[in-house]
Amino acid sequence: MSTGVVQSEQYRNSQKRKDTFISIFIGIFAFVWIFPILWTVWTSLRPYNEIISYGIFSWPRRLTFDNYINAIQEMEIGKYLLNSLIVTVPSVILTLFFGSLVAFVVTRYQYKFNLTLLLLFTAGNMLPIVLTYIPVFWMFIWVGELFGNRNLLYNNYGGLILVHVGFQVGFATFVLSSYMKTIPKEISESATIDGANVFRHYFNVILPLLRPALAALSVLMTTWIYNEFFWALVLMSDDSKRPITSALRRLQGQYVTDFNLLAAGAIIAAAPTVIMFFILRKQFIAGLTLGSTKG
Repeated sequence: MSTGVVQSEQYRNSQKRKDTFISIFIGIFAFVWIFPILWTVWTSLRPYNEIISYGIFSWPRRLTFDNYINAIQEMEIGKYLLNSLIVTVPSVILTLFFGSLVAFVVTRYQYKFNLTLLLLFTAGNMLPIVLTYIPVFWMFIWVGELFGNRNLLYNNYGGLILVHVGFQVGFATFVLSSYMKTIPKEISESATIDGANVFRHYFNVILPLLRPALAALSVLMTTWIYNEFFWALVLMSDDSKRPITSALRRLQGQYVTDFNLLAAGAIIAAAPTVIMFFILRKQFIAGLTLGSTKG
């Protein structure tokens, strides 16, 4: 057997071992990721009394949807889902609008502060959100008292929307600016020669070309903002105004918590984003690679 054939066989064996290792690693990682979700679904279908009597790892005697029925009744799901929509929809629209505006300026026009502005928006995403809870809370209180209305921003949908836009617009700017760099500058130059001003250039030329990027980013933003839990707890004192994720606290008992009921509530709260993912999964997956290539 020639040396070339032996080396080729060794190379194929080496590749098989690497592929096997990668497959095992991905399988383990996928199991670790999906196991808590499956366990939550499994727990939500079991009666609380059965777990108390036989233990959480016991084989179920029966599966039931009673926990879901009770969760819907106790959570007042319709009201809290409406609250989530009131916060999520404007937040996503404003985030994409302002993010695309800033990205348009820093990629289509040459100013000295372009790079600084882009770095400023990007650096905001590096700051741990938990460090901003107390400063933002007191800032909202101070602004409200300054204008004679403590609830001007605090305990107000507008304040919560403002926070989401402020903390998400940096990521939107970063992604959209990367995508805009793939749009040939000759298109902008042709629009300028034809007499298009800045606003017409943005709305009539660039914005239609951003539809794929905006569609993908809207899925990501909707998922993040809808699932946000802590900002509503920090900035909303009125429980009836909080979104559906914060409404899960209503399922906690004062002394004992029915975790089966809580698991059912968590599945119900997560259902809209899961449905949205399956409907718009192509745009969601495309969002993971936005701006990764440059034509």
